[in-house]
Amino acid sequence: MKIFDISMGIHPSMTVYKNRENKRPELNNTASFEKEGVYETLLSMNLHTGTHIDFPLHTMKDGKNSNQYQLETFLGKVKVFDLSKVIDHITKDDLTSLDINENDFVLFKTKNSEIETFDFEFVYVDLSAAQYLSDRKIRGVGIDSLGIERNQVNHPTHDTLLSHNIVILEGLRLKNIEPKIYDFVCLPIKIESVEALPVRAILIETDINQQI
Repeated sequence: MKIFDISMGIHPSMTVYKNRENKRPELNNTASFEKEGVYETLLSMNLHTGTHIDFPLHTMKDGKNSNQYQLETFLGKVKVFDLSKVIDHITKDDLTSLDINENDFVLFKTKNSEIETFDFEFVYVDLSAAQYLSDRKIRGVGIDSLGIERNQVNHPTHDTLLSHNIVILEGLRLKNIEPKIYDFVCLPIKIESVEALPVRAILIETDINQQI
């Protein structure tokens, strides 16, 4: 059995969306051994920093929040697809030949995985692909960038997926991950009634994992 951590590490100099300072986490020491006899740290962080799940409330005023999803959504099997040959954005045509079925959780490995810094021209999922995934009735989709769409007016990719209760997993690290089916554990922090949650996502490879 092999375990692959596909999450971003949280630290002040980490890559953040569009290099925006308000997305950068802050870690401040609030207690020391010299004064309080213990060591404590305060973390201040936007919920969309690092590897995280987007819920419908992120782009839809009355959308579902973090309270309204069961843990089963984030556990089970996951299919990792290699789309590293896609140049600019993922379309429906890039997906129709892939084995994507109802209730699947799918992860897209793209050329984003080769870049550690923020790439303003990152590969994203366009509206046609989002509509296709919605028609397939998947339960979740993940990508190796800090956004699933890039400067699309009125965020149609988010709205299309989230309106079909398809959760979005952003900020994955898939550079060394082979395309196949894995056992999947993606546990969001238990914060109530919010639009996004940081996660620790792992893939588990066993002798019976299937190629795709």
